[in-house]
Amino acid sequence: MNFDLTEEQQMLQETVGQLLANECPVTRLREVFDSDTGFDEALWKSMAELGILGLNVPEDFGGAGLETLDLAVVAETMGYHAAPGPFLGHALAIEAIVRGGSDAQKQKWLPALASGERVGAVSIADAEGGWASNQWKIESGESISGEQAFATGGHQADLYVVGLAGSRLGVVEAEASGVSRERVDGADLTRRLVALQFNQTPCELLADDPEVARRLHDVGCVLLAADAFGGSARLLEMSVEYAKTREQFGVKIGHFQALKHQLSSMALDVEPGRGLYWYAAYAQDHVKDESERIAAVAKAHITDRYMDVARNAVEAHGGIGFTWECDVQIWFKRAMFDRAFLGHPGEHRRRQAEMAGW
Repeated sequence: MNFDLTEEQQMLQETVGQLLANECPVTRLREVFDSDTGFDEALWKSMAELGILGLNVPEDFGGAGLETLDLAVVAETMGYHAAPGPFLGHALAIEAIVRGGSDAQKQKWLPALASGERVGAVSIADAEGGWASNQWKIESGESISGEQAFATGGHQADLYVVGLAGSRLGVVEAEASGVSRERVDGADLTRRLVALQFNQTPCELLADDPEVARRLHDVGCVLLAADAFGGSARLLEMSVEYAKTREQFGVKIGHFQALKHQLSSMALDVEPGRGLYWYAAYAQDHVKDESERIAAVAKAHITDRYMDVARNAVEAHGGIGFTWECDVQIWFKRAMFDRAFLGHPGEHRRRQAEMAGW
């Protein structure tokens, strides 16, 4: 079997890469990284015009109607460029509404989400940080009360898909009565988080189907794995380039055998992740029996490797590697986010073991 991206998927990835290279070079990325909001309105508008924000929205509602693999190759490119903004939560909110929304709910929200007019987000961690749907505690109903941590989208989000008790999902408008949000000071300033509190807040429930919640979680794991692959590939490139230019004792440091071995080890950590996240994304739409397990495998393995590559990249850059002035720190912190969000690798390896009946 020759498993590869289609020409259309390759073109999509190249187009997104060109957009990010042009509109969000590292100089601009640093400005957004250091800003109060972490949001680049011009970049978000350009992404909307290119159709990136509606990739997984059905054509009937103004989107492209593409599959998880198409979304994942874009997530890889976003990770490569450490693109700032609420793309992850926006894509997952759309996924939940597409899978669990009624026709009326889809018509209400999807066109505005596809156009970027409204920013979607997800809030699926309880106040103690539990990510699994069986850990959600807020009682479902036409109004909800309770607290949740680590909602995506920062203060730019217009609506939240909220995880509720019984593996239910509901949609809450950010400006609805009883909603308060407080900034969470995370390490990754390219993707801002907030803690939410609801007090008799109006909520529109999505379909009473645990499969919708499961898929939301698994697609999120796949997108994080894709982002981690792109980020680790970028760190490898940065480290190799630095080794070619930095001199010590009158020679390029790339001539030192120890560094050669370190860079080779980083490359061996990075490259196998490509096929893994491709298959995990493909399985979401075409191999249902495998989809949950392989999403857990991809999330655990690739985000772990990303963190290892980030540590090695800091070392490869020597005395400047850990400093704020070195660009490596941006991707290092993004690696921390990818590893922790939706559960750390140990949790997903335990899921794999349970699904295998160990």
